[in-house]
Amino acid sequence: MTSSVTPPDQHPQANTQGPWIERLFFKHRVFWCVLFVIVTLLLGWRATMVKPEASFEKLIPLTHPYIENLMARRDDLKGLANSVRIAVTVKGDGDIFDADYMAHLRKVYDEVMFMPGVDRSAVKSLWAPSVRWTEVTEAGFAGGTVIPDTYSGDAASLKRLRENVLKSGQVGILVANDFRSTIIQAPLLETVDGQPLDYQAMSARLNELRTQFSTDQYDIRIIGFAKLIGDLIDGATQVVFFFLLAIAITFVLLWLYSRCLVSTIIPLVCSIIAVIWQLGLLQLMGYGLDPYSMLVPFLVFAIAVSHGVQVINATAIEAAQGAGKMMAARLAFRGLYIAGMLALVSDAIGFMTLLFIEIQVIQDLAIAAALGVAVVILTNLVLLPILMSWLGVSRTSIERVDRAQHQTSPIWHRLSFLSHARAAPISLLIALGLGIVGLYGSSQLQIGDLDEGAPELRPDSQYNQDNAYITHHYATSADVLVVMVTTPEQQCVAYPAMQMVDRFEWMMRNVEGVQGTLSPVSIAKRVIAGFNEGSLKWQTLSRNQYVLNQAMSNVPPGLVNNRCDLLPVILYLQDHKAETLSRVTHQVENFASAHNSDHARFMLAAGSAGIEAATNEEIRRAQNFMLAFVYAVVSILVLVTFRSWRAVVCIVAPLGLTSVLCQALMAWLGIGVKVATLPVIALGVGIGVDYGIYIYSRLKAYMQAGERLQDAYYHTLRSTGKAVSFTGLTLAIGVGTWAFSPIKFQADMGILLTFMFLWNMIGALWLLPAIAHYLLGRKQPAS
Repeated sequence: MTSSVTPPDQHPQANTQGPWIERLFFKHRVFWCVLFVIVTLLLGWRATMVKPEASFEKLIPLTHPYIENLMARRDDLKGLANSVRIAVTVKGDGDIFDADYMAHLRKVYDEVMFMPGVDRSAVKSLWAPSVRWTEVTEAGFAGGTVIPDTYSGDAASLKRLRENVLKSGQVGILVANDFRSTIIQAPLLETVDGQPLDYQAMSARLNELRTQFSTDQYDIRIIGFAKLIGDLIDGATQVVFFFLLAIAITFVLLWLYSRCLVSTIIPLVCSIIAVIWQLGLLQLMGYGLDPYSMLVPFLVFAIAVSHGVQVINATAIEAAQGAGKMMAARLAFRGLYIAGMLALVSDAIGFMTLLFIEIQVIQDLAIAAALGVAVVILTNLVLLPILMSWLGVSRTSIERVDRAQHQTSPIWHRLSFLSHARAAPISLLIALGLGIVGLYGSSQLQIGDLDEGAPELRPDSQYNQDNAYITHHYATSADVLVVMVTTPEQQCVAYPAMQMVDRFEWMMRNVEGVQGTLSPVSIAKRVIAGFNEGSLKWQTLSRNQYVLNQAMSNVPPGLVNNRCDLLPVILYLQDHKAETLSRVTHQVENFASAHNSDHARFMLAAGSAGIEAATNEEIRRAQNFMLAFVYAVVSILVLVTFRSWRAVVCIVAPLGLTSVLCQALMAWLGIGVKVATLPVIALGVGIGVDYGIYIYSRLKAYMQAGERLQDAYYHTLRSTGKAVSFTGLTLAIGVGTWAFSPIKFQADMGILLTFMFLWNMIGALWLLPAIAHYLLGRKQPAS
């Protein structure tokens, strides 16, 4: 086992001509280096222009039927899709019926009204003229604005204000149940002056609002999509810190691995160049970085380091066998460019499978990742060997490799027995047991959010604290699902349509997870009772069309459109967990399929919960297809490259085990499959295939040189196996630091990627030789 058989195509006396692609790069090294410098400077300049960006429409599946229905009716549903809710709360004792509080609320309301990006026509507050009270008197209905023009702040005005609030029906909606806070609801515009709304700037303005109006007496709490995205962007920008930390960790580990300063710095420089190129190209293509794709540059850096380590390792081995700087670099390139390009193309295609998910933020992530991987082919498979042809590895590093080549390694010697006839069946039985456990665990995996509040943020974040306060102090949840009931034009007041909506509301109020409902019909029923001395016996729909017309004329603006062909039914949900959304939407769809008619058609969905339900369905639709497609493509690429189905099984089977175990881990940790976590599955497969390709290609070369399987695997471990294990540990440590991120989805991605990096490495080193024992071990070695 101590002898070493060098594969013919890796020996320093091999053909110095090499393949045409090798001659193309190494015979014109100066030209390529100058070109790389020029391109790096240009793309580096463009990379400085990349800015964080976010869009409401990018996060939703625009082609889903729910969203298509919403977009077709968005002008009739202002305030039910994208808005912020600002709660002005009283600290200590006291309530909102105080002159100082009302004056403070007025200042906040005025500030919100003139905030860029706010739809002023739809802002709601106690100070808004559209918020009114009504009551039934002997003379009929009476009503007016909650805060009348005669309000002066004296005791009489405050007494009247209290009465108006109680009559307005806004307790639990705009006014807290304990009368210690009120809400300003501000719908947002998607474009401002012809440009998409800048959510980071909007979030910054909301933070300024909080700072400006939070005092010793009053506090400001803010929730809504714009605030959530702004907090995500602010937190995700800390990925720069984790990026620098990863560079530092990788530098230390690379130096410990190579004990050569050149071999440590050059791979890092080439990997950083890959990130610069990626960012510059994204900016040229008109892309920015949203909170979800901000992690991609780090992944590109990690992938680049992975391949850079293989190049440095191969160069050191060739130099230890007597090759000069130029020949060592050329032989390293010659031995790795096919396997490296196969691995990187597999990575890129793995990322591109995310394009099947018709949510633009995921598609943008796919393009950014695939572009970065394509760049790595040039920076770490071409530029790195060219630079090493001039700089070479240090004499100390060469001597360390030479000593290692002539000494028996106890660790690798023991691990080589994984390919032995006695160890292989045990490994396969363990893998089978893990696969069964993983399949059972993955069957518990759920689509969507599994926690209350914003699961993208930590439970103790400011946003989730604000959300918890509003949820617990108001009767209406922030999780709103709007069912759109369409009618023929000017027929929304017809009895058949209204009667069907009434039946629908009654049914939905009895569905688990629905706190309450609101619609023009439920309001019209109360109006009819009001016209009849407030008697509850008359709180029902009349078949008399004139009565219905009169009742609907008293419905607040915004619930009935001008064409009178839409009746929105608002469902207030207990939470937005995947189980709740699935149960509620299932009930709505069942009712619609049974009762849709020419008079009324029930369509999903608007509101925050409706959008999330559509997103969950899109992810559920694409998840299994995406995973099957990425495995199919990787298998085809491996088959075409190695021309052996045995290679496909050896390389892809360990990846499959990792994917199953990762899904089981997600279920165990309570992490649902959603926009933030779905890409991890494709990323794990794409990056993980690198290990198996490098191990198998080297193993195959040693076997073709005449070695038996166990000897071949021993020498594979001493060369490529060392680089693979180092890379897996380095990448796992790098992404493992994400677990401390203030952004929970980044922490979740860090945990999952760490697991996949480690298990893909273990699969390549442990399970691949066991499979190879049965598929390759019994074949006669080539002479």
